[in-house]
Amino acid sequence: MMHEPPHPGESIQTLCLEPLGLSVTKAAAHLGVSRKHLSEIVNGRAGISPEMAIRLSKAFGSTPEAWLRLQMQYELWHASRKADEIRVTRLRRAA
Repeated sequence: MMHEPPHPGESIQTLCLEPLGLSVTKAAAHLGVSRKHLSEIVNGRAGISPEMAIRLSKAFGSTPEAWLRLQMQYELWHASRKADEIRVTRLRRAA
């Protein structure tokens, strides 16, 4: 498995906001979300929802799937770190 992927908010900051010289406040206004909500994502305290992925896609030109893939990779990496603690009973088909 890959090394720890960055939180998608880091990508928003470095690939979208900084190159365009946008503050979180201005970007939030363009995205149609609150400054607080975008700030939580950029600072790694919230994830990217499917709706936010569509907004980011429309604003910055990537696909919604690409944004959701970043979120999924981040979450899956963190969940896999706890995989040994997850107790599950294997289910089998009846004969």
